[in-house]
Amino acid sequence: MIKKKYKLTGMHCTSCTLTIDMDLEDLDGIKSAKTSYAKSEVEVEYDPNKVSDELVLQTIKKSGYNAILK
Repeated sequence: MIKKKYKLTGMHCTSCTLTIDMDLEDLDGIKSAKTSYAKSEVEVEYDPNKVSDELVLQTIKKSGYNAILK
């Protein structure tokens, strides 16, 4: 497992963090996703054999937000 942080844009409220966390945690290979509204970032712990940075970024975009790797 590895942990990476992604900078987020497009969040409007703390409820946005729940959407991002749930959508990421639905992916096979993601152990945890912890989104911070105050920091505008998400820390994701995942298995790099099952999940790529690109998949994380695509999932965040499908959730309605934008992200870049920090």
